[in-house]
Amino acid sequence: MNEVMLVVGTRPEIIKMAPILRAFRSNSIPFVFVHCGQHYDYNMSQQFVEELGLPKPDYGYKINAHSPYLQTGRIMRIIGRVVKKVKPRLVLVEGDTNGVLASALAAVKLDVPVCHVEAGLRSFDLRMPEEHNRRLVDHISTYLFAPTQTARKNLERESAWGKIYVTGNTVVDAVMQHLPTAEKKSDILRKIRFKEFALATAHRAENVDNQIVLRNLVESFIEAPLPIVYPIHPRTRKSLRQHKMWKSIASSENVQILPPLGYFDFLLLMKECKMIITDSGGLQEEATTPPLRKPVLVIRLSTERPEAVEAGFAKVTGVHKKSILGAIEQTLHEKSDFPQISPYGDGNAGKGIVEILMKEIKSN
Repeated sequence: MNEVMLVVGTRPEIIKMAPILRAFRSNSIPFVFVHCGQHYDYNMSQQFVEELGLPKPDYGYKINAHSPYLQTGRIMRIIGRVVKKVKPRLVLVEGDTNGVLASALAAVKLDVPVCHVEAGLRSFDLRMPEEHNRRLVDHISTYLFAPTQTARKNLERESAWGKIYVTGNTVVDAVMQHLPTAEKKSDILRKIRFKEFALATAHRAENVDNQIVLRNLVESFIEAPLPIVYPIHPRTRKSLRQHKMWKSIASSENVQILPPLGYFDFLLLMKECKMIITDSGGLQEEATTPPLRKPVLVIRLSTERPEAVEAGFAKVTGVHKKSILGAIEQTLHEKSDFPQISPYGDGNAGKGIVEILMKEIKSN
């Protein structure tokens, strides 16, 4: 019987699980590594596994299902089969994707305890599919690894029955472990045509699948007072073409479109940019790490990372063009005075999580 089965399915999950995988390997603790296939494109997933020097997944799948309920159902069926074959003592998942929910449900239905890394995050915005997923996973997990005290309080307020530990977020570990390598290996800056720029990402369904919101984002990037470097998600590219906005943004002199990037390239762009404009959750955390310390404009109506806002790193701009452009202008002209320490930990979350798991396994 293997001690732990770790399941990933997207780029952020791979990045955030990497420090935990390394901690398992350095302690010679047996584990099974599974890629559930939510991001099945090479550039969206496997490239990150290879780039971070992680072991090849013991089980890897490709789920070509665009409907959320079909995707969730198919992943649940696949992970259920792997759990029955592997017979792990614990299943470890990270985050709030459909793959995380499906994997957790499959494990629970087979009487295997679930460990949820990044537990307790709440946007209190039920328009977000991720909010459904994270709430459900938290309430079926046996071990809840909350990144902050705020996350812990959310879990306690909801009477989550699992055992709660505050560990910090492993994304801080990942940035601190990988940025030196990124600075040595990445040549992405040679491809950027601007000396100063904002780094932008947008991929959430409530943004890019909404034609009105998407147009606001496109016009904001084109009219921004600072050039925009925009690595584009396949989902967003498809929506831009569908709504006939692709030509205007792709031909803009103020916007440089890039394909999906590897982790090292993206890390270096985060380090060199003036600010980050994003609807991502993880980037709000990464921006607070000591080697980066960048202002983040959150192009959403809410955030599940209030700690980044409270520490002064992040501002929630909403999704209207006027508010986004105003926030860019304001950020350009204000002096940054960010804390030296990230609200998401000191870079030892992965080691701490593995130590806790080993103690729990030995005591049961």
